[in-house]
Amino acid sequence: MENKISDKSFYKAFFAMTFTMALQNLIVFGVNLADSVMMGAYSETALSGVGICNNIQFFLNMAASGISSGMTVIASQYWGKKDLKPIYKVSAVAMWLGIIFSGLIFAFAAVAPEMLIRLFTDKEAVIEQAVLYLDVIKHTYLIYTLSTILLAILRSVETVKIGFYVSLSSFAVNIFLNYILIYGKMGAPEMGIRGAAVATLVSRLIELVVTVIYILFIDKKLKMRIKDLFAVDAQMIRDYFKTGLPLMMSSVSWGIAMSIQGAIIGRLIESAIAANSIATTIFQVATVICYASSNSACVLIGKTIGENKPMNIIKRRSKNLQLIFLAIGVVSSGILLLTKNLIIDFYNATPETLEITNQFIWVLCVTIIGTSYEAPALCGIVSGGGETSFVLKNDIIFMWLIVLPLSALSAFVFKFPVVVTFACLKADQVLKCAVALVKVNSFNWVKTVTRDKSA
Repeated sequence: MENKISDKSFYKAFFAMTFTMALQNLIVFGVNLADSVMMGAYSETALSGVGICNNIQFFLNMAASGISSGMTVIASQYWGKKDLKPIYKVSAVAMWLGIIFSGLIFAFAAVAPEMLIRLFTDKEAVIEQAVLYLDVIKHTYLIYTLSTILLAILRSVETVKIGFYVSLSSFAVNIFLNYILIYGKMGAPEMGIRGAAVATLVSRLIELVVTVIYILFIDKKLKMRIKDLFAVDAQMIRDYFKTGLPLMMSSVSWGIAMSIQGAIIGRLIESAIAANSIATTIFQVATVICYASSNSACVLIGKTIGENKPMNIIKRRSKNLQLIFLAIGVVSSGILLLTKNLIIDFYNATPETLEITNQFIWVLCVTIIGTSYEAPALCGIVSGGGETSFVLKNDIIFMWLIVLPLSALSAFVFKFPVVVTFACLKADQVLKCAVALVKVNSFNWVKTVTRDKSA
């Protein structure tokens, strides 16, 4: 009876966290979708410029996500033990790593913006627009990273609603300022692509302010102070680099690989750049439940291990979660398929761009099923269970040894149609499913990453 009650509370927490974080992610990517639609209506070249800069933003996103994930694996197990002091310490490690990473990316964008943009495209008109956008958007990098890590700290102890409210406020501000600054409404100057960047900067600032106020003055679980966010501990640094570093490296590696993917697309026809920008943004919206379920699984599996639950409970929960992940993938694919034409119709792009976008989305309708299973299975269950190095090794093999070489051959040697190259870029999302199935059900990933309860 106790096990049934325990499982009921587990799935209740899983669906509550997943639903809340999915709404949060939907709003976050909804901002990107709104930016994309508004810039597409303003200028397709400007849209391509934003898409190029989003490759840099994606790399930052992955770095911040990797740092946060490494922290979450450790913090969630301590949360299961109800030991708060180590959570403070691992949070401080993540904060400093986030500051260093975002600072390096900002410095590169500030010192050599055009050289950075040329890594992704050789189209002069697109480069000109991208440089204008990057000149402003680079100021959001540190702000975004700090907000991401702070919200991950709260998520590690099952506090997720604040993330939704933060994203909602950001969404409202961003849409309003986009309308005013891109098109020059309500007496404001018409700023075009720079207006979109300014709108994003202001909304990111609001996100950070609201999050800091909540974590310092409203949150009742952690009761953190400012000094707790930056007071590093030598032992925790070692623990983080042992357990969290592989996830951080995996995300950074993934970010670099995705930037290379963007560079491959960026050297094809210009309409492919715009189509990739549209399709990628739509895909991000379609995968909100997938990645929310991954974060939920990571926290709750880690908490389960921290609570020292017996292996039979860990196995049962992991197997049931896999069925849920697969169902999420099928439903997400169906929704994407049913709504793709409606979404594409919002864009004021050339017929060629819209046709390529439609082809890309057909590919994504297939790969989203794989993503929805393998990502939460590996990054959620396996990583949350404590074996973080496997995700890094798996990503390196599939991305660097299979996907990128295959895609480069498709694009530049065999010169296959653009959609074939795009399919090659997404092939790992399906191929990884077999690995995930075997790994998760081996249950050799269950590891304790915590130390004895602190004084």
